[in-house]
Amino acid sequence: MIESEDARLFPTVCGYLTTICKLITQEVGNIESLQRSLHIDISQGFILYKLVELLGIFLDVPNIRSRFTREQLLSEILEALLHASIGFKSTGRKKSDPFACNLKRICEMELGIMSQCCLTKHVFKMCKQYMPKVALKINVKDGGGNTVLCHAVSRQIPVVSDRPTIIFGADVTHPHLGEDYSSSLAAVVASQDWPEMTKYAGLVCAQAHRQELTQDLYKSWQDPNRGGTEVHGGMTKEPLVSFRRSSGKKLLLCWYFHYPL
Repeated sequence: MIESEDARLFPTVCGYLTTICKLITQEVGNIESLQRSLHIDISQGFILYKLVELLGIFLDVPNIRSRFTREQLLSEILEALLHASIGFKSTGRKKSDPFACNLKRICEMELGIMSQCCLTKHVFKMCKQYMPKVALKINVKDGGGNTVLCHAVSRQIPVVSDRPTIIFGADVTHPHLGEDYSSSLAAVVASQDWPEMTKYAGLVCAQAHRQELTQDLYKSWQDPNRGGTEVHGGMTKEPLVSFRRSSGKKLLLCWYFHYPL
């Protein structure tokens, strides 16, 4: 019903976006009132989950996302979520409280906004060991870099510094012994900032049980939506396209490392 962009723009003009945000805030309040009495956490709010999922569908449209930011609706939602989390954490839950995971899921997966969760007791202490670590995490999430190789900046690394280069790293994680049907997980990272080589983009994909080689590095298929035209893709395509966009360079050299070497 709301798959097309026009189908999402019309309800937004009619104030539907504001309505969704109000419903999310109300549902957080409903869950908060039940948390202490029924000992549930915010992740068990099915209605809240669906409302946030619906909001994420609307925010896929750039014009709606800019309006969402302009009207400061995000701050209203996050304030409600954080208020609920403070009330829940006061019941004595440990650091493993799942609220932080759910808040990050909502921000980063549904809304496309980076987040950083901190424990209030550590922030108020202004601990010299804790605050710099948080700052380093925020810097990386905001697109910054915490380390750099002097030889890379001065372009003194043999071969790599001579021409635009991308470095891939890959690994496959298998399920525990005794799990005979679970999928293995393949992960691929790729450098994005030649010649510094300090920023990496990553992808994760499920594959066949205990398959050691990464299966979807490259694949091609016939796309019925394009009249049967052959389409090329895989886990390497997106990092390669991203490298070209971020560096503005045409790739001339590719290094690929698979753990264990």
